Amino acid sequence: MQKILVIGSNGQLGNCIRKIAPDFENNYEFIFTDSLSLDITDEDQINDFFYDQKPDFCINASAYTAVDLAEKEKEKAFAVNAEGVENLAKACADYKTVLIHVSTDYVFDGETNLDYSEDDFTNPIGVYGESKLKGEELALENNPKTIILRTSWLYSEFNKNFVKTMLNLFSQKEELGIVGDQFGQPTNANDLAEAIMNIVGNPNKTFGVFHFSNYPETTWFEFAKKIAEFSKSSVKLNALTTEQYPTPAKRPKRSTMCLDKIEKSYKIEPKHWENSLEDCVNILSN
Repeated sequence: MQKILVIGSNGQLGNCIRKIAPDFENNYEFIFTDSLSLDITDEDQINDFFYDQKPDFCINASAYTAVDLAEKEKEKAFAVNAEGVENLAKACADYKTVLIHVSTDYVFDGETNLDYSEDDFTNPIGVYGESKLKGEELALENNPKTIILRTSWLYSEFNKNFVKTMLNLFSQKEELGIVGDQFGQPTNANDLAEAIMNIVGNPNKTFGVFHFSNYPETTWFEFAKKIAEFSKSSVKLNALTTEQYPTPAKRPKRSTMCLDKIEKSYKIEPKHWENSLEDCVNILSN
């Protein structure tokens, strides 16, 4: 039976994979780790773990994701998002393990009106994006059997995310200001987990960089409006400009990604973000 190593199993994506793992246990043995049981920044620990377990697939769902804090903690961000990924990629290469590594739309600067393809020029405008791009490069450089999945605006019923934050604020506030001039694609982590398992089970794998998210594009403001609608909240929402809501790290103005490649290569059809959002809000409301 093939082994699937899931790194970062206590995060949003890791929890979503854990949730659907029973559906695949007749075909795969899952090994779930977190930063306490397996530190990807420790090369010796990684090598020892791969020597013992020899996984067929390694899903790296771990990351340093504190976008604003990364501006102050550059070394920490690069340790996890770049150096740790390099350790994994080298170990994967040694054991012919397929590495499925999750990256971000923040590798782009957002200064375009066109959807980004996988081959478009990358130009991150913050430390978080820089560290994730370096991780992509190191993964591809060190393991030929690497699949990079860039995703965006990830949320789920697990851990901290925009949807859960909004629902919490809706219960406390009568009025909120939400940024309305940044465009992207909200992605339910459950959909990403299903896409990853689809890739794992595909006998004809194509390696390289892919984009996966829900579609189409929207703004944080419109995203928040739908959360309010689905949760039947009466909160008043006001659209803010980026200048009205300054943050330590700059965000891309429009980081919308083209999803054609993953549809053609793996026959994965992304869902409309409103449908996936409604599913999540229903789970959180019950």
